[in-house]
Amino acid sequence: MSKKLDFAEGTRRADITPGIEVMVELTEHKRTGRLTEGKVKEVLTSSPNHPHGIKVMLENGLVGRIKQII
Repeated sequence: MSKKLDFAEGTRRADITPGIEVMVELTEHKRTGRLTEGKVKEVLTSSPNHPHGIKVMLENGLVGRIKQII
């Protein structure tokens, strides 16, 4: 059972490390809100916080903003 964390929405860069499993909203799914599951390969957002979620590249090459940390 995973513990629900206060920052589980993925808006703080310090909480994101390569290899963690996340749910991201891909750029092409912005209007629909559809989420995609994957593992973080690279953190793309340089600022410490982002209100819409930290932008990452997943191991499969897709890019999106984190909406939930699994």
